[in-house]
Amino acid sequence: MDAREAALRRAHGHAVRWLASLSERRVPARASVDEVVRALGAELPEDPGVPADVVDLMAAACEPGLTAFPCGRFHGFVVGGTEPAALAADWLVSAWDQNCVMRAASPAYAAAEDIASAWLLDLLGLPGHSAVGFTTGATTANFTCLAAARDAVLRRAGWNAARNGLAGGPPVRVVAGADRHIAVDLALRYLGLGAPETVRADEQGRIDPEALAHTLAAGGPGPTIVVLQAGDIHSGAFDPFPAAIRSAREADAWVHVDGAFGLWAAASPAHAHLTAGCASADSWATDAHKTLNVPYDCGLAVVRDAPALRAAMGQRGDYLIHDEQGDPVDKVPELSRRGRAFPVWAVLRSLGRSGVADLVDRLCRHARAFAEGIAGIDGATVLNEVVFTQVCAGFGSDARTDRVLARLLDEGDTWISGSTWHGRRVMRISVSNWSTGDEDVARSLDAIRRAVTCA
Repeated sequence: MDAREAALRRAHGHAVRWLASLSERRVPARASVDEVVRALGAELPEDPGVPADVVDLMAAACEPGLTAFPCGRFHGFVVGGTEPAALAADWLVSAWDQNCVMRAASPAYAAAEDIASAWLLDLLGLPGHSAVGFTTGATTANFTCLAAARDAVLRRAGWNAARNGLAGGPPVRVVAGADRHIAVDLALRYLGLGAPETVRADEQGRIDPEALAHTLAAGGPGPTIVVLQAGDIHSGAFDPFPAAIRSAREADAWVHVDGAFGLWAAASPAHAHLTAGCASADSWATDAHKTLNVPYDCGLAVVRDAPALRAAMGQRGDYLIHDEQGDPVDKVPELSRRGRAFPVWAVLRSLGRSGVADLVDRLCRHARAFAEGIAGIDGATVLNEVVFTQVCAGFGSDARTDRVLARLLDEGDTWISGSTWHGRRVMRISVSNWSTGDEDVARSLDAIRRAVTCA
């Protein structure tokens, strides 16, 4: 116990110092992978060490190689920070060390997951009887939902994929917008469904509902899944859900919504109109470690037809203790799994309904401030309609835009990623951190102005 307490005290001290450094530290890492490897030591020691000393070594060796993801000036990759209650709860998750597979094994975890699930469905305006699985992230959440979709549409076509596999069964047709996220394609590959049939999207990435209706009306050799999105990765745009879902229903298709960060618009009265009609879908995927700001990792797979999710994901073993109400393991791919619902419960309990809405609204307000600030820079162009938390901008030629991005990372006062959108190099700003304030936005804009001047 003494060794464990000493190690925990050292870890606490290092964590507090790291968090205190975020407001002033350089955002990109200072050290390379090779430098950190040398500091950690590549050779496995022959003899045991003192746990507290190991913690000190890890902290000292890794700190220069850490990127300040939790900093209010990190605006890349749609990475959230960690809200205080969620961070503290996550420390307890590690200390409690629960394997959250069965209700009987950890009643505390099952209770937290039940409550957090009900709160999430309420906040997001989704059907209250839906099943919620806590996954590693939106990629696995998409996989989980699409697995339930695949098996369900095949059952409707008279084919039992769980028993027979896919070979010999009717082909599953998947239709998605041209600007979908790559996670959708990855999930479909995992599921043996191959690349989706694509439908054109508008300049903001929204699926064209008329093109979708025409594609679906053309029919196909097997049952259909339609994938829509809440929050385009570049523009933040939302698909026109009422028209798109209406066409999907006419084709007897399962509708899945990839809403990794954008689904949280539903939790804000000021932005809920962006998700109008979305609740009529059959399944939804989102992240809690993005807009909700819990620690990595936590995704959410929501399926209206709870038995369909259990049929796709459920596992049975003679040594397991099964509960008649169902178990957490029935809703996700993993058997051994971390207590992800504890931090989700903590952040929802800490913020409450109005706090979650305020969090979403603040992120959107900061995105608009970025767009307004960039629009005032000579030679800069904001390329998207800023409806949520994403901003894309160009600075003349592709080469100049890349020079601006390189200068930003070299200076290090902010982190903003580059991307290619509609064949053009862009600066892509994702405002996702609860701790981002007006001063962080102002400092980041100043850094952009300096980078433009030097480019």
